[in-house]
Amino acid sequence: MSGMYPVIVVVVLVVMFLSSAIRILNEYERGVIFRLGRVIATKGPGLIILIPVVDKMVKIDMRTITMDVPPQDVITRDNVSIKVNAVVYFRVMDANAAVIDVENYLYATSQLSQTTLRSVCGQMELDEILSEREKINLRLQEILDRSTEPWGIKVSHVEVKQIDLPEEMKRAIAKQAEAERERRAKVINAEGEFQAAQKLIEAAALMETQPMSLQLRYLQTLNQIASENNSTTIFPIPIDLFKPFMKLAEKT
Repeated sequence: MSGMYPVIVVVVLVVMFLSSAIRILNEYERGVIFRLGRVIATKGPGLIILIPVVDKMVKIDMRTITMDVPPQDVITRDNVSIKVNAVVYFRVMDANAAVIDVENYLYATSQLSQTTLRSVCGQMELDEILSEREKINLRLQEILDRSTEPWGIKVSHVEVKQIDLPEEMKRAIAKQAEAERERRAKVINAEGEFQAAQKLIEAAALMETQPMSLQLRYLQTLNQIASENNSTTIFPIPIDLFKPFMKLAEKT
């Protein structure tokens, strides 16, 4: 039995060596290898063999990361206080830079996203923020992508999710929208009246050149009146019927 102890010790040491020396990285992972404090390589995916005690590996996820930007208090250029939140999509393109050039790239990107969101929205008026979200998204993406490039990060997309307004501002916007709808309704009604008046003028001009058309219109009107169930019917008499008598009276 005493001869078994050295074998057991050797087996335990081998197992400990392998467990500390062998690493397996997935397809979407990379490992930055430090040897005595110096970066020697970026490896992965697959099987990675390290020298115990001497080597240290920092694992980096290379997939696209979705990061929520918490609601930020923003005062717009026209002095309106609002809350704005967003979502940022980014990924690590250079694992070496993400480890060496920034202490914690996730925390750094989150803080940069918050300050940039406040800065961009604070330079715009409320109407611009509400109506030009795509412009804000592109501006945020451009700034974040440029700022995180030294960290080996690529910001692919930024989207403003929600804009919270004060209650009094919501009521003011609702009143403004209602006033705008009433204005449009009045404009449409006025345009209709104008077009109807134009058609009447054109019809009057046509009847003036063709007197018989006036008589035909008169007979058509009589036919419409007769077809209705009216207890009392009033027949308008064209003034043209009295013109001969009026001319005769003028001669006498």
